[in-house]
Amino acid sequence: MNLEKLLKFQVPAVEARMTAKDAMLYALGVGVGDRPEDPADLQFVYERAQPFKVVPSYVNVICHPGGWIMAPELEVDWVKLLHGEQGFEMHKQLKPDTSYVSSNQILGVVDKGAGKGAMLFLRKQLHEVGSGDLVSTIDSTYVLRGDGGCGSTLAEAPAPHALPQRAPDAEVSLPTLQRAALIYRLSGDFNPIHADPAIARKAGFERPILHGLCSLGLATRAVLRACCDDDPERLKSLKLRFSSPVYPGETLVTEVWRDGREVSFRTRVAERDVVVLNNGRAVLA
Repeated sequence: MNLEKLLKFQVPAVEARMTAKDAMLYALGVGVGDRPEDPADLQFVYERAQPFKVVPSYVNVICHPGGWIMAPELEVDWVKLLHGEQGFEMHKQLKPDTSYVSSNQILGVVDKGAGKGAMLFLRKQLHEVGSGDLVSTIDSTYVLRGDGGCGSTLAEAPAPHALPQRAPDAEVSLPTLQRAALIYRLSGDFNPIHADPAIARKAGFERPILHGLCSLGLATRAVLRACCDDDPERLKSLKLRFSSPVYPGETLVTEVWRDGREVSFRTRVAERDVVVLNNGRAVLA
């Protein structure tokens, strides 16, 4: 990786208009609708719901800058890139038939050393077109496994959120469909590793895996269900670490600890008893 060019690189701003159909497609992609007659689900997938609401984790998807890190001048070994962490903070609720624009900033790089990789921290801010209101701040951490020895701009990476040392206060089990990745990709992430069995096998997986941000969407739903009575306006922020891939069709079980406005959580796959999302922290409004 060319650190000097990376720090000067202008990650493109993206403007997009979100329709109710876009919001409903995203909601279906993260599994909403497993309770098809429940108003808590219908508020996200039925345009005549009063009021119609948007799953808050959609801020991670809309106005995404795309594959900017593949720019040749950056010399990033992007094939070895992994999505390490993701978090978002809500300043204002998303609403359909509204245009949004993103601004993106590289916050810095932590070099783990030659052969050990590096970590890149990116911040996206989402604004409402017209009013200019800040809607959400989204932070992404990318693990660049092939770029160790590139040099650092930050002293160290933030420590992960520590989970409480007690039994969880609640547990939410959410199924995923065999076709979940094929639905979710229609919200904008067309990486073939989530659809093409041959490409997935070349990447070391037995079959296509679920998008990490789709798993995050399911964890967001679990926190809403366990702590917010399914009201998205009660969720202020959420952050987690990606620790293992999920296969479509698996059941995600989220363990939740509630301490006032702070919620800690982790998610495991029931069928394999593997933690796939870890060190989760949410803050309630």
